[in-house]
Amino acid sequence: MAVLNEQWTYDEAFAQLEAVLVQLERGDQPLEQALELYEQGAALAAHCARRLEEAELRVRQWQPGDQTTAFDGWQEN
Repeated sequence: MAVLNEQWTYDEAFAQLEAVLVQLERGDQPLEQALELYEQGAALAAHCARRLEEAELRVRQWQPGDQTTAFDGWQEN
């Protein structure tokens, strides 16, 4: 498992987080390894949250009055 790289994009970090979760869900690691995976996952989740916050701030800068526009009715196909 790779160590967190602060330069990773959201997608890169999220892919690593998914890999950590798969390993944890298997449940076949010794306690110390499971703890390391948990710590990596927590760091990756925090990194992803920071990236999302940065994206939200960028969007707010584009919106008049620093207000975001809701994406009501938007659905992924």
